[in-house]
Amino acid sequence: MFKATPNPPETDPTSADAGSDSKKIDEVTERVLDHYLDPNPQPQPKKKPLPGQLFTVVEDLDSETLLANLSETLASANTMINNLAFDLDGSRRHFALGIQQLIELGGLLTNRMLDELNTQP
Repeated sequence: MFKATPNPPETDPTSADAGSDSKKIDEVTERVLDHYLDPNPQPQPKKKPLPGQLFTVVEDLDSETLLANLSETLASANTMINNLAFDLDGSRRHFALGIQQLIELGGLLTNRMLDELNTQP
């Protein structure tokens, strides 16, 4: 009887390639099972701050807390630049008012995001 397709090549279970494929499959299987079934995953190593970095944000803060602090920071910056702008004249005043408008826009966007977070269940 004639067969239309050739037989697959025979693999020797003692060959180096067969062992490495099996080893790779075992490693992948172990990673997948650990990902889905391991109740205590290994903690991620803490990131070290960059040299010269003075400020950091506390890990594991929720988005609402971060946005609330951003909103307060922008409101403070808005007040400072607004007071400064009215002490200036001419093009310097226009420059400061332009910065004030950018800060105000950032504050509006932040407050909108906070409102959407509060309306979600």
